[in-house]
Amino acid sequence: MARVWQHPFLNVFRHFKVDEWKRSTKEGDVATVMDKTLKCTVYRIRGSVCASNYIQLPKTSTQSLGLTGRFLYLLFRPLSTKHFVIHLDLSTEDKQVIRVSLSNLFKEFKSTATWLQFPFICEAETSRKDLAGVAPLGARWTCLQLDLHDILLVYLNRCYSHLKSVRLCANLLVRSLYISDLCFDPAVTAGEARRAKLPVTPMPREMSFPVPKGESWHDHYIHIWFPSGSSAASEPVQRSCSPPDAVFPKHVPQLLPPRLVAFTKSRQDSPSSVVPLLGPTASLGLLPEDGLSCECSEVSVVGGPNGNNQEFLACMKATDKHAAGNGLQMSVCKLAVVPTAPENVSKHKSFLPDPVLRLKGVIGLGGHSTKWALWTKDGAAVVYPCHAVIVVLHIDTREQRFFLGHTDKVSALALDGSSLLLASAQARAPSVLRLWDFQTRGCLSLFQSPVHTVCSLSFSDSGALLCCVGKDHHGKTMVVAWGTDQVGRGGEAVILAKVNTDIDIQAFEIAFFNETRMASCGRGSVRLWRLRGGALRSCPVDLGEHHALEFTDLAFGKARDDCTLYVCSRSGHILEMDYQRMVVRHTRRLLSTHTPSSPLPQKQTFSSGPGVAISSLSVSQAECAVGSEDGYLRLWPLDFSSVLLEAEHEGPISSVRLSPDGLRVLSTTSSGHLGFLDIPSREYSVLMRSHMAPVLALATEYNQGQLATVSQDHTVRVWDLATLQQLYDFVSPEEAPCAVTFHPTQPVLFCGFSRGALRSFSLEAAVALVEHRCHRGTITGLVASPDGSLLFSACSQGTLAQYCCAATCCRVLRVAANVVCQDARPSANALAVSGDSRLLAFVGPFKYTVTIMDAASLDDLLRVDISAPDLASDHVDSAVAVCFSPATPSHLLVSTSSNKIVVLDATSGRVVRELCGVHPVVCPSLALSRDAHFLLTAADRAIKVWDYLTLSNPSCQVYIGHSEPVQAVAFTPDQQHLLSVGDAIFLWDILASAERSPPGSARGSPGAPPPCEAGQNATQLEDAVSGAKGLPRQQVPVPSQATPPQLSICAGPSEGGDGTFSVSDEERPSEENCSITGLCQASGPPMLVQKKACGAGDRPRGAAGGPWGLSMLPYPCGQPSKQGIQGTRRARTQAAARPDSYVHFTARYKASLMAKNVSFPPAGGEWLHLKAVVGYNGNGRANVIWRPDTGFFAYTHGCLVVVEDLHSGAQQHWLGHSEEISTLALSHDAQVLASASGCGGAASGCQIRIWDVPGGHCQQLLSHHCTAVQALSFSLDDRLLVTLGDYGDRTLALWNMDTYELISSTRLPEPVHGMAFSPWDASELACVGQGTLTFWRLQLRGDDISFQVHREPIPEAVEAGELTSLCYGAAPLLYCGSNAGQVCVWDTSASRCFLAWEADDGEIGVLLCSGSRLVSGSNTRRLRLWAVGAVPELRRKGSGARSSSVFMEHELTLDGAIVSAVFHDSMDMGVVGTTAGTLWYVSWAEGTSTRLISGHRSKVHEVVFSPSESHCATCGDDGSVRVWSLASMELVIQFQVLNQSCLCLAWSPPSCGRPEQQRLAAGYSDGTLRVFSISQISMELKMHPHLTALTAIAFSADGQTILSGDKDGLVAVSRPCTGMTFRVLREHWGAPISTIQSTSKEYGGFGVKGTDLWLAASRDQRVSIWASDWLRDHCELVDWLSFPAPTLMKAPDCSPPSLAAFCPWDRALLACAGLGPHPEVVFYSLCQKQVVEKIPLPFFAVSLSLSSRARLMAVGFAERVLRLVDCVSGAAQDFPGHDDGVQLCRFAPSASLLFTVAHNQILVWEVTDC
Repeated sequence: MARVWQHPFLNVFRHFKVDEWKRSTKEGDVATVMDKTLKCTVYRIRGSVCASNYIQLPKTSTQSLGLTGRFLYLLFRPLSTKHFVIHLDLSTEDKQVIRVSLSNLFKEFKSTATWLQFPFICEAETSRKDLAGVAPLGARWTCLQLDLHDILLVYLNRCYSHLKSVRLCANLLVRSLYISDLCFDPAVTAGEARRAKLPVTPMPREMSFPVPKGESWHDHYIHIWFPSGSSAASEPVQRSCSPPDAVFPKHVPQLLPPRLVAFTKSRQDSPSSVVPLLGPTASLGLLPEDGLSCECSEVSVVGGPNGNNQEFLACMKATDKHAAGNGLQMSVCKLAVVPTAPENVSKHKSFLPDPVLRLKGVIGLGGHSTKWALWTKDGAAVVYPCHAVIVVLHIDTREQRFFLGHTDKVSALALDGSSLLLASAQARAPSVLRLWDFQTRGCLSLFQSPVHTVCSLSFSDSGALLCCVGKDHHGKTMVVAWGTDQVGRGGEAVILAKVNTDIDIQAFEIAFFNETRMASCGRGSVRLWRLRGGALRSCPVDLGEHHALEFTDLAFGKARDDCTLYVCSRSGHILEMDYQRMVVRHTRRLLSTHTPSSPLPQKQTFSSGPGVAISSLSVSQAECAVGSEDGYLRLWPLDFSSVLLEAEHEGPISSVRLSPDGLRVLSTTSSGHLGFLDIPSREYSVLMRSHMAPVLALATEYNQGQLATVSQDHTVRVWDLATLQQLYDFVSPEEAPCAVTFHPTQPVLFCGFSRGALRSFSLEAAVALVEHRCHRGTITGLVASPDGSLLFSACSQGTLAQYCCAATCCRVLRVAANVVCQDARPSANALAVSGDSRLLAFVGPFKYTVTIMDAASLDDLLRVDISAPDLASDHVDSAVAVCFSPATPSHLLVSTSSNKIVVLDATSGRVVRELCGVHPVVCPSLALSRDAHFLLTAADRAIKVWDYLTLSNPSCQVYIGHSEPVQAVAFTPDQQHLLSVGDAIFLWDILASAERSPPGSARGSPGAPPPCEAGQNATQLEDAVSGAKGLPRQQVPVPSQATPPQLSICAGPSEGGDGTFSVSDEERPSEENCSITGLCQASGPPMLVQKKACGAGDRPRGAAGGPWGLSMLPYPCGQPSKQGIQGTRRARTQAAARPDSYVHFTARYKASLMAKNVSFPPAGGEWLHLKAVVGYNGNGRANVIWRPDTGFFAYTHGCLVVVEDLHSGAQQHWLGHSEEISTLALSHDAQVLASASGCGGAASGCQIRIWDVPGGHCQQLLSHHCTAVQALSFSLDDRLLVTLGDYGDRTLALWNMDTYELISSTRLPEPVHGMAFSPWDASELACVGQGTLTFWRLQLRGDDISFQVHREPIPEAVEAGELTSLCYGAAPLLYCGSNAGQVCVWDTSASRCFLAWEADDGEIGVLLCSGSRLVSGSNTRRLRLWAVGAVPELRRKGSGARSSSVFMEHELTLDGAIVSAVFHDSMDMGVVGTTAGTLWYVSWAEGTSTRLISGHRSKVHEVVFSPSESHCATCGDDGSVRVWSLASMELVIQFQVLNQSCLCLAWSPPSCGRPEQQRLAAGYSDGTLRVFSISQISMELKMHPHLTALTAIAFSADGQTILSGDKDGLVAVSRPCTGMTFRVLREHWGAPISTIQSTSKEYGGFGVKGTDLWLAASRDQRVSIWASDWLRDHCELVDWLSFPAPTLMKAPDCSPPSLAAFCPWDRALLACAGLGPHPEVVFYSLCQKQVVEKIPLPFFAVSLSLSSRARLMAVGFAERVLRLVDCVSGAAQDFPGHDDGVQLCRFAPSASLLFTVAHNQILVWEVTDC
């Protein structure tokens, strides 16, 4: 309770009544004065002797303040030219009093066991040798924020208890003193934080300083926070625009002690005054490396062998502009930082060498931007930023060197022409600039720029001028010119000129021939600048018709006599300008498509048309390099006559740079790739690949020296630790990986994902081995036992799983629920296994306990309560991470929330050892070296290395360099190196290694180059390397190693039942299953010689062609032998096993069965007419038909064939199928349509219906297949129809379309994925499947027809396991797509495959070809258009053809896997269907996709209508709320909530107000209620009135109250205007609420008060009717109905819902269904209190709706029947059309329309006058 009265903050002066001086005391000259700045009364303390003039709280030293707050806020202003002293007495938890003093009298930091003295520096122009001094003139009011907890913890390693006393001594002004547990941001007000939704705690109004309107807080005041390493304060301070935590300038003459610093600046153009103050800490090293002295590298070295402390100084220098004088005056402010407090070195030896770590390598690129990568002058190295580190990478040796000092991401770089001076800018505002000596990598100068955020830097060729472009604190563009000629001679950078401008600047460059001339470009402007007379002036270039372009980059011509300026734009334009005459000479535009007449992309020219967005260009004396957002790097001559070279990248290009000699082009991409193109050799080299999001976890592999990382960018990457190059790249677009580990003895990688999946991958074959889904939540922990026999995983829902991983494919052994702590986050230390593989440890089942289990049996051995040691404090400790000691398996290290590491005995549970204050924040990651010499801990952005062997007061060293929190740390298997991941991957050398590499280790040092494999042809190897990067080749490569594999999720489970990933195997052939000798020389053409049969799934895949590189296959000598064909066939799978291919149709599971013996109304006498069907069945395959010449457009939804007029939107509906339709086919004359559906309870087999297209009626019903039909195809003459059964049926049937007789039926030995009739031969049919392509030729012998079958195996060189799709092209070509993403081309006349290329990363399920264009669609959601006009020529040229003759023209990414597509003959436009239930209109000419048809992908739960009946709204399991226009049934608005289901919906009634005030109330599965505004298209309110899922919701009659019911039977009453729930009704507790309906009534009606009448029905057959007046908080029960349970043959959980509704024609009547033992609707009178009428039903109702226009009632049944009942006459009509139970019926308010829902199928019926 001691803290409660002090929360959220306490005004100490007011609480102790300082003005009365009863509980406080004053001495000397203390008076109250009025301060003009603060405009309030303050206390002035002054006097010549500080100790004789003071204010003290409390009154005597024997008393105590007893203030427990963590942060002390002192609002004060030092008196000018005076000294002051502040004393604080702090009490520790062990009752010791520590005095903390701050004063500008102190010249150095001093500490004893009971006293800490911090020097406080207030300086303006003080020398470095004398940093102490009086407060300067014009000292400003300061908010001093002291973290009392961290001060004691960091400097004395003691635990803070409370503040005992305060003494404020002369000379200063004090406003007040505050204490709080909250970290406030003084620069942000509560209103600003609320409006901007900032995640900071604004300073309370009472504590805030007044700020003039429109001005910045930092322009008037100073915020000092000490120490800056405070865990609680670090985040808010960063967001209040503070400088970095520690900034390291150029080396200083001597190492100085620590001092507290306050800035003194003028109010004009001053950067932020938030100054983080660092005091002595543990040994703090900022990425030390060899070759740098302590002065140059600014690395602290502490606790050397002699025990003396060496300290370092970090100086922050700020630039200020003074009004006096005509020049610019520099004022320098310094921040002093020092390492650890003194330590008794006599107890133990010092911590080995200091520093013990050295940064060796960094894997990463960019961070803030990927556009900055520069060549050095000699072209031997490149310079680029990696978050807060600047990397110099040598091209030949791949050695990395580093510029260290930035503490936030680097936003811009610039290098002078001689490579002597490097400039860099830091991202966080206010931006900090550093000037470096490029040769020594020492920081020469550090200063803050007037530019708030720097986006561009440019050096003059001589290095004497630096220009900076960015935004000021008002968001206006600012250009600043600095004079840097004196920096290398000991001087400082001087501002020469600065100017604000309203123009947009994207690029800025200083002319190399005249440093006073500059050029800039941006949105709508190109300007030429000149620096003269201390001013920057600019003049715009007349752009004429190009004035609206968005220019992205520029470059000066390199010839001395050339006056050309090149500028590029986002629209594809390149402008050549004469910068002397300021005119545009030439304009060219890069086209976005390749023309069919130009088969080679190199022949692309500039012309008119849609352009490619150009992001960067670079110019040499002879060439221009252009990088564009389509991923292409193009090299042109300066006349742009034809492209010289073209290189395709994996993502949009961010920047290009030509080397100084013009022979290499450096390029970066937004996907994190850095590489260069060597122009003479036409080879491309990748220098760096990078994660594009924070790295979450890492794992190391012992044998091969590999590193695996997982990241928020949804990738799993495997790296070679020796070369730091990427080996594999697995992509999981659907779910993010979060945990990873290697198998200790096998080349297997295990990975856990965010949706609970655990997958294992073979690193030898690059395939997914198995997938397990034992978990429902995110995988939080993953660890393998050291002996390799067991694997363990844990998830966020508390489940622990044990696997046997001794074999290649692991299997589940045990799954235990509610074992692991459910509050845990993914961490490498969530699970731990002892070194002898006997014990398993984890945090759980609660966060306060650590459980130790037997690893083999999962028996509990021990549970340790971590909170027990801290019971004396008010903080309950909890465990965060666990780690076993490798040296002592019985020792378990536990990291706790109180920043301790507790070492437990795993057998007894006793505490063996305890390390306190490990980090200022919680330490979630730790690792121990194999010999237990080094303990590694990581928290926030810091890494600490501890001397673990020292039992008493172990020393540590701290290393910073990450710009984001460190997520995981680990030792490499050889114990020679250290790894840390977060924003990037850091590899550290351990300078004093714990142990040497064991014998037989893979490599002693990650820096050693990998050995080259013998036996490879050099030319092939070079082509493979260049091809893997997607670059032009000199010859067509044969299949060899390719780019790393990528992961694509398949639609269904594997044959093993667990489900698997389809992984591209691009590494090497499987040595176990297959042996390929390669190309053998023979007398004839070369051929592939097959030594051993290879399984279809085990072949290597991926030609060396990289992303879309082509592989020309050799001609075979002859036809393969029968034995060879059979040898390539895959082993036959079980009949019921679904192939690992998404192209196979699988009907959605339905529990309902079609009713039998149901009579439907006669034609012409129907009361209902089906008007529209909303949605498309994305579960079907090839279920879209479109004939552009006739306009016929048809698709399927459920069991309906929908024929729609694309112009009017009118629909026809062909009813007949009783089950879900799988596929469609249209005859060539467009007169006959065939549709097929699966088998069901109402059908003995699959139905194939033949429809007459002009008449719209069914001509014939065919039935032969037993499970489902996979594909349909008409012959060229439409006389034959071939039907293909699915994997369960495996039958190929041939039908005569004249007689509809079955001609032939063939049982297939294995599943077939697709088939097609030849378009030029009616007797030829092709099928694709597992490992082979099958040609069927029909032979006519009189009336008999037989098949001649010819099977062609997939050539080994294609490396595709299965062919999944096919289409015919120009005769005699056949295109086939594979499950590995390849497209291979077959010559049907010679039965050979002669060409293949990588077309996608996933399985290709759709192929269409017409003329010279090919469309491919895959399960990666990508639709691609290929130019294949040169393929017939390739067939004739053979191996002499170029690989670049096939290229991709366009690419679109849709919302789901591509399952259906149909295009115009020109292939310019088409319709595409996806698994998301969407039909898209695709226009390749415009490069757009337009949504034609869309619907819910999952179950729909409710349909509601607007009062005006202009719109309706639906909600479903997918978490979406969709608003539709009733006139056109087009989607208007969609509100989406992720990871939740929307179960109920209500539209506000008309009494709610004007139409613009209409709202939707939606209830979700997590118990939340959201209110959406229709007019504003936004969420107005989110409430959480329930703990379980909402099942019903309704507005009151006036719309001011919302009633909601949940799964537990509670009814909550809430007001949306206040967001408050003011009443909860529990009368239905125990059964879910199925219905809530509200209507209005007369006041006093039914004998009760109230204006609202509402009911609630629950699934236990109870209905309650209530009268309420919510404005008066009145609610009264009117009636209570309880019925017996229905008589059912099924289980009780299958009981129908309880349905109840007020009759629209009589509000005193209730219509109820599902409330009695018989299927009927009963009408209950509220006036008579009895049932007045019963209407029998054939089945129990599952949905009910009453018409307001006529006495009609719609009833839906689970038997897929809709019944419309006339309540007056009792007549009824039944209607088909649903493929599942009719779960929902809703009449529109006017009763002219009726909506029915079956799962996700929405049918709109028009009600006729009956």
